[in-house]
Amino acid sequence: MEFVTETEVAERLRAVPGVEPRIVVSGNFATPWELVRILDQTLEHCRVFVMNPQRGWPVRPGFVTETPFVGPGVRDDAMVDYLPMRLSLVPRLFGSIRPPEAVLLQTSPPRRGKVSLGIEVNILPAAIDEVRRRRGLVVAQVNPSMPYTRGDGEIDVDLIDLAIEVHTPLPSPVVRAPDDAASVVGALVAQLASNGGTLQMGIGQLPDAALAYMGSKKRLGVWSELVSDGVMDLERSGALDEQRAIVASFLFGSPELYQWIDDNPRLTMRRTEIVNDPARIAQQPAMLSINTALEVDLFAQANASFVRGKIYSGFGGQPDFVSGALHSPGGHSVLALRSWHDKSASSAVVPILHQPVCSFQHSVIATEQGLAAIFGRSQHAQARLLIERAAHPRAREALWEAAGGLGLQQPGERR
Repeated sequence: MEFVTETEVAERLRAVPGVEPRIVVSGNFATPWELVRILDQTLEHCRVFVMNPQRGWPVRPGFVTETPFVGPGVRDDAMVDYLPMRLSLVPRLFGSIRPPEAVLLQTSPPRRGKVSLGIEVNILPAAIDEVRRRRGLVVAQVNPSMPYTRGDGEIDVDLIDLAIEVHTPLPSPVVRAPDDAASVVGALVAQLASNGGTLQMGIGQLPDAALAYMGSKKRLGVWSELVSDGVMDLERSGALDEQRAIVASFLFGSPELYQWIDDNPRLTMRRTEIVNDPARIAQQPAMLSINTALEVDLFAQANASFVRGKIYSGFGGQPDFVSGALHSPGGHSVLALRSWHDKSASSAVVPILHQPVCSFQHSVIATEQGLAAIFGRSQHAQARLLIERAAHPRAREALWEAAGGLGLQQPGERR
């Protein structure tokens, strides 16, 4: 790894082969913004592969964003190349139909001959492996604020060609106190966690709210794409099993969390192919997968990625964890959502989805109205439970009417 000037980085990027070279960039909340700026100013045409690009991401002709998870930086980009696929399979793209020529990373400073990808491991090790195999270019934006995390994100300095140092704070989420509905949902979901079980939490306030009610549990494990402050709080409460590593693929939280994870042997960061592998998820005891969605229909199909017919996010790891958790002994796949959308005055439980499906056939649907335990139920019973125990009272009459038209009512069933 050689520390160089921005001019030297630009020169090497110009030498990357191809009319429209593919560049993989650290995404989510570890974007190397200075390297992205240099790339944007250097190459007129390129394809940039990134997870969940944030606000400020370049949007212009010639700068094509490829992503399996659309972030706020490209939701209004008509040129975004969205890839609808399970996150566990995304790393396969680099060795097949979407080979990269370069990788741009944000890392910690070197320790013991290595740098760490810190809060964002995810798909990056697979991209680095393929670029090194192709004798491409690997560039690091070294940030003293990036914590050093152990595991698959530890990269030998010899695998990185160039580096620049940029000292900048890492982003943290805006802290919002859970409203009444979130608190109720969190308490209901927490009832499903069992001592000695394993947790996975998707992005959002409702999965976070569930963690707040698990402090009295014992010997919990964590096998999750995302880890945030709630896991740190569980560790401090004594709820986590000290004999089991906390396993994650990316992190997002407070400065306190970033300090806590720095060189912490309790945390092991793993690449996407491992964390999101449904077979490995199924091996975790009593896996409790907690995800959320925008809407769910009476057939238990969930939409977590489209708003008004337009891509908003993507599959992410939800279908991987739904499948894995359902195959785990004693496992549950929980879909947690508010029953009513106040902004649009509409129900989150709908008769049938008119948007692409993200996942389906969870074991439990949780709203502030209650828990609808739908695993193993007939389609008639499933619809009834969703209406009676998950839907908002304002929506139930219309849902019963729709259920009749969809053939989801048995003769004589009450409405």
